[in-house]
Amino acid sequence: MEFWFTEKQTKDFGITARVKRIYHSEKTDFQQLDMVETAEFGNMLLLDGMVMTTEKDEFVYHEMVAHVPLFTHPNPKHVLVVGGGDGGVIREILKHPEVEKATLVEIDGKVIEYSKKYLPTIAGKLDDPRVEVKVDDGFMHIAKSENAYDVIMVDSTEPVGPAVNLFTKGFYEGISKALKEDGVFVAQTDNPWFHQDIIKNAFRDVKETFPITRLYTANIPTYPSGLWTFTIGSKKHDPLQVEEGRFRELDTKYYTIEIHRAAFALPKFVKDLTE
Repeated sequence: MEFWFTEKQTKDFGITARVKRIYHSEKTDFQQLDMVETAEFGNMLLLDGMVMTTEKDEFVYHEMVAHVPLFTHPNPKHVLVVGGGDGGVIREILKHPEVEKATLVEIDGKVIEYSKKYLPTIAGKLDDPRVEVKVDDGFMHIAKSENAYDVIMVDSTEPVGPAVNLFTKGFYEGISKALKEDGVFVAQTDNPWFHQDIIKNAFRDVKETFPITRLYTANIPTYPSGLWTFTIGSKKHDPLQVEEGRFRELDTKYYTIEIHRAAFALPKFVKDLTE
């Protein structure tokens, strides 16, 4: 008998994967956490029934969250990741030698625990000496921070449960305060097929907070619709005006210099969401 998992991405549409085994299933203090092995995408982390990351396609999301802002900022020494307890964004951040410290603030310690156990290729850098891991509320951490970070990355779930506050204008204003005078921030902002309202609202709120605001995309097969957006807000540095000398080759599978620029070329129906 075969066992299949289906994520209902809308009430009328979902994606399905054959599950070979269930490693762990737990209702944490914040969400339902499931770690499974799938036939097509390898080990997969699910939170509240939504695919968070998989061994097969995780590199796209993590590389695009990390490298776009880190190459945009000319000297990113202190970096904060809000969420991202699987450790994938941290792994990518550490590929930049100028980063002196990367702080991870994840509200659910169980995500960190089971990612280390079942997703070692993703979470393997969480114990690096340049990394500080805090099990804490990212919203409150931002509220208590001022002029502390060069780059802030918000690696959250969709705006449900503990992540609701991470999609508010007040949060973006807090991020602006927590960033240094030339700081850059990026957040995942869902997909343009099923959640146009999330993109429109987030882009508007970020644009009202940051002088430079841009939207970019990437292809992530296990995320709803496969087309995913990220919103970047910057106090000074434009991701489309990065000096050629800033770029260098990294050990990546998706991100390249050409992708950095091309990701900001939006289909018209997506660009319309920013106007």
